[in-house]
Amino acid sequence: MLSVPSGGLVSWEVAERVATRIAARQPWVPPGRVAVLEEDFAELTAEAESLVENETGIRSQAGPARARVTDRPGWVAANIVSFQRLLRPLTEKLESALERPAPSIGSVPLRLPLRVSRQLNGAQVGLVLGWMSTRVLGQYDQLLVEDDRPEDQDIVYYVGPNIIELEDRYGFPPRQFRLWLALHEVTHRAQFTGVPWARAHFLGLVESVLSDMAPDPRRFVEALKRAAAEARAGRNPFDEGGLVALLASPEQREALERVGGFMSLLEGHGDIVMNRAAAGRVPQAGRFASVLRARRQPHGLAKVVSSLVGLDAKLRQYEQGERFVEAVERAGGRALFDRIWQGPDWLPSLAEIRDPSRWLARAQGLVAGA
Repeated sequence: MLSVPSGGLVSWEVAERVATRIAARQPWVPPGRVAVLEEDFAELTAEAESLVENETGIRSQAGPARARVTDRPGWVAANIVSFQRLLRPLTEKLESALERPAPSIGSVPLRLPLRVSRQLNGAQVGLVLGWMSTRVLGQYDQLLVEDDRPEDQDIVYYVGPNIIELEDRYGFPPRQFRLWLALHEVTHRAQFTGVPWARAHFLGLVESVLSDMAPDPRRFVEALKRAAAEARAGRNPFDEGGLVALLASPEQREALERVGGFMSLLEGHGDIVMNRAAAGRVPQAGRFASVLRARRQPHGLAKVVSSLVGLDAKLRQYEQGERFVEAVERAGGRALFDRIWQGPDWLPSLAEIRDPSRWLARAQGLVAGA
């Protein structure tokens, strides 16, 4: 079991408690079905790895993939640690800011007492993770990169109750559906462990965004003003990355654009590889894709939560990324697309993802200078 760090501006204990309470509302799965699920994913993850390598030519440099079937609380526990590591640059800066006098608007201080603030922050993180635990089917988490727990690194997670619930609801053939899921997650693992620079580049982008975020409560007030202005203009203020993007400075939004472009590329490529590698092995892949596309569209309260945390933007990443990959391949075949894996200079920006002709024009210069 991963340990939950304590201290800081987020009460990770509260986060895990809130998330686990939400996650615990999961369908009961008989132990025998869990055992079959574990056996299947151990076998199918290895098969998926071979199929992805044959399709992409990308071979993981980290050895065979390891599958781990977990329940919703287990997924929460793993991601609590991942969130803590991800947010560390920001929380350290905010903790330092607490030593300075609190700013105010008029006579109203903008700082909650530390204990109250930590509890609220933890509850918010827990709410998001708890809700996500009811939706996620599989995950390859490239953020778990600490050296002191190798047994918890480089894991392909599958959330058993969610998978079985979906199989039962739609009458999916289990082996086909499980292989199809494994193909997507193993593709992401290949992207991060088979492309030598990809993991470090991605983590560097994310850390640069968070470490440069100024701990100024007045920015939150300004963000609320911008949100109100966007809403009055008939636009969704959280449309481009949720609350994090709204709070970001112009420089940070530029960095978020690079993160968004990279993630859109990875997600779109992952979906395309999954479906191509499934050809001949997963006859119902088209049906699976149709059901999951509909499932990705949240409604009601889920729509509000997904908008605030930027998941709406992530949903668009799949479609935009797929269209980008297809446009590049139409223009220059697989050989042109595969140049993207040569280095960060070849990565598309979010603007280029949305308008592939811009990347194609830039790629001509890169090819000429190679």
